[in-house]
Order: sequence, then structure tokens, then C-alpha cells
Amino acid sequence: MSSKMLLAMLVAVASAGATAADYTAPGQLSPASTPTQKIRDAASKAAREAQIAAQKAADAAKAAAEQSKVNAGKVSQAIAEAIRRAAQKAAESANRFEEKASESASRALDASKEAALKAEEESRKASAATREALAKAEAAVQSAMAASKEEAEAAAGAAREALQKAEEATRQAAQAAKDAAARTTGK
Repeated sequence: MSSKMLLAMLVAVASAGATAADYTAPGQLSPASTPTQKIRDAASKAAREAQIAAQKAADAAKAAAEQSKVNAGKVSQAIAEAIRRAAQKAAESANRFEEKASESASRALDASKEAALKAEEESRKASAATREALAKAEAAVQSAMAASKEEAEAAAGAAREALQKAEEATRQAAQAAKDAAARTTGK
């Protein structure tokens, strides 16, 4: 037998073995998922959703804080109301994030569980900070309507400070959610 013939037979045997190892049944596009894979996929999806919600909450808190900074020193009911609406949007986003982080933590697996629990805790802090900012923004609206200019400025300053704290808390929570998602998805 010539070496060319032997080489051709080896290639044919090797390619047949490779094809057999990669075989999927007709009509089956991918290997059947196992219960473990389904759990892992659900945990990964929940972590990604928490990360997206965290980013939205951080963006809303940042927008509210920036709006508050831009209007520093200006006191009017319209400005106070706009800041209150922005704070309300940030609080709603933080609440959605808290829900998603809780779901993510409940579905997280072994190694990613700790990161998901940290993200959940950070989401609670962010949610509390945005609720506090909303309460102070609402007080600023009331002050703008009924109080003296100094009292209204003090209330607006307190709201601005609370919004900045909420922005920081949501930014930290978003980073924790990003870390948890990276651990969960393995990326």
C-alpha cells in the first residue's frame, strides 16, 4: 500500500469520526437543552434584565440630578415640579431595578449568587435613596408654592443633595448588577 493511499484512508477515517461526533438528529437544530441549562439560561436572562434596569435607573437618577444642578439658585414652582417629575421617574426606575435584581438573585447559581445578592442589596439602597430624593423634591415643590425664597432655596438644595446621593447609589448598584451579570453569563 502506498503512503498516499494510507494517508487518504486516514483522512477519510478521521473525517468520518469528526462528523459522527458532531452529529445532530434530523430536524433537530441544536442539542436538546437540559434542565440545568434551562436554569442557567433563566439566571443569565434575569441578570441581564437586572443590568438593563440598573442602567436605566442610573440614567434617570443622573438626569434628575443634572436637572437639579442646572436649576440651582432658581426658585419657581415650574422648576421644582420638573425636578419632582424627574425624581419620580428615577424612583420608579429604581423600583423596577430592585424587582429585577431580586429576581436575578433568586435565580442565580453558585458562584454568581454572591454577586447577585450584592446587586440586590445595592438596588435596595438605590431605591431608598431615590424615594428620599423624591420626598425632598416634593417638599421643594410645596416650599416653592408657600414659603419664602430662602426656605424654597433650602428645600431645593436638600432635594439637589438627595438627588446626587441617589445618583451615586444607583451608579454603584448598576456596577454591582453589571458585575453580577458578567459572573452569571460568564462574560
